[in-house]
Amino acid sequence: MIDYTIDIRKQLYPNVEVPEEIKSRRADVLQELGVLQNNVSVVLALMNNEEIMKKMENMRDSKALNNYLTQESDFRVEMMDSFVKLAKYRYECGNYSVSTSYLYFYMLIMSPTDKNYLNVLWGKLASEILVQNWETALEDVNKLREYIDSNVIGNSLQVLQQRTWLIHWSLFVFFNHVKGRDLIIEMFLYRPHYLNAIQTMCPHILRYLAAAVIVNRSRRSILKDLVKVIQQESYTYRDPITEFLEHLYVNFDFDGARQKLQECQTVVFNDFFLIALLNEFVENARLMIFETFCRIHQCISIQMLAEKLNMKADVAECWIVNLIRNARLDAKIDSKLGHVVMGGQPASPYQQLVEKIETLSVRSEALENLIERKLKAKNQDPVSIVWN
Repeated sequence: MIDYTIDIRKQLYPNVEVPEEIKSRRADVLQELGVLQNNVSVVLALMNNEEIMKKMENMRDSKALNNYLTQESDFRVEMMDSFVKLAKYRYECGNYSVSTSYLYFYMLIMSPTDKNYLNVLWGKLASEILVQNWETALEDVNKLREYIDSNVIGNSLQVLQQRTWLIHWSLFVFFNHVKGRDLIIEMFLYRPHYLNAIQTMCPHILRYLAAAVIVNRSRRSILKDLVKVIQQESYTYRDPITEFLEHLYVNFDFDGARQKLQECQTVVFNDFFLIALLNEFVENARLMIFETFCRIHQCISIQMLAEKLNMKADVAECWIVNLIRNARLDAKIDSKLGHVVMGGQPASPYQQLVEKIETLSVRSEALENLIERKLKAKNQDPVSIVWN
C-alpha cells in the first residue's frame, strides 16, 4: 500500500521528491515482512512444493495432514500462529491474492476448533471480496454461516454479533454474484436466526432485502412474507423502499406509492450496493404498480396509469404494449378511448407449486440445521474467539 501511495503522490506532484518519512516507512514494512517470512520459511516451502500440495488436496483430513507434513518436513503445528500473522500482514499491505492463498493453506491443515479459525474465515472472505472473486467469496460466506451456526463460539451475544457482521459483509457478495438476488432472500428472510439478527441489530438491512425482491420477478410470491416483516419493523426503521411496498401492498395507496418511487430513485442512485440496479429497480417497481392496479380494476385509463407511473401518456402506452407482449398478459389496449381492458389472469397451478416447494425447501433446511445443532450442542466445548 505504501508503494501505491508513492505512485499516487508522484502523479499528483511529479516534480516533488517523495518524503523521507514515506521511504522510511516502506523500509520498515519490508523489514517486518522479511522477519515474518523467515519465521515460517518451512511452511512457505511446503506451499511451493507442487507434489506436496497435490497430496494435501486429496487428503483433506486435518489430522492426517498434520502427521504427513510432520513426517515429510520440519513442519510443526505451532508455526501456523506465525503463518496467520504473515497472512494478515500481507492483507494489510494490499496483497490480497497472496493472503487468500495463505489462508486457504491454513484451512486445509488446521481444525475448526483452532483459536485462529474464525479469524481466518473472516480474513479469507475479506480477501476474496477485495479481489472480486465472487464465486469463492460465496463459498466463504456459507462456511462462515455454518461455523457461526455450529455453536462452536458458545457465547450467544458473540454469536449475534458475528451474524450481524456476516449479514453486512455478505451484501458485497449478494449484489455481485449472479445468484445473489435469490440467495439474499433465502438467507435474510427464511433463515430465522438471521432474520432475528436483522430485526434486533440492523433493521436497515431490510432496504436491501426489499430491493432484491423488487428486482427479482421470479420471487414475487414471497412479497407477503416480506411485507409482514416490514410492517413489524416499521416502528424502528422506515425508508422510501420499504414504504413503497407498504403503500402498494398494505394500503393500496397508488399515489403514495408513486411518490415513494420518486424518492426510491434518489435512494438507489446514492446507495453503494443498489446503484447498479437503478434502471432495473425502476422498471420492476413500475411493473408492480401496474400489476397491482390491474388486479383491482377491469378497465384502466392510460392517461391515469401514466400519472401513477410517472410517465408521459405516449411513453406509458408503448411501455404497456411491450409489457403485455413480453409478459403475455391477458389485456387489450383501446387506443381510441385510451383504455387498457384487462381479462381474467388465473395463476398457473404449476407455478404456484414450484414457488411453494422452493419456500418449503429453504425452511426445511433451516429446521434440519437447527435440529443438528441442538443435538451436537451438548458434546461441544465453547471456544472463546476474539477478532483482532
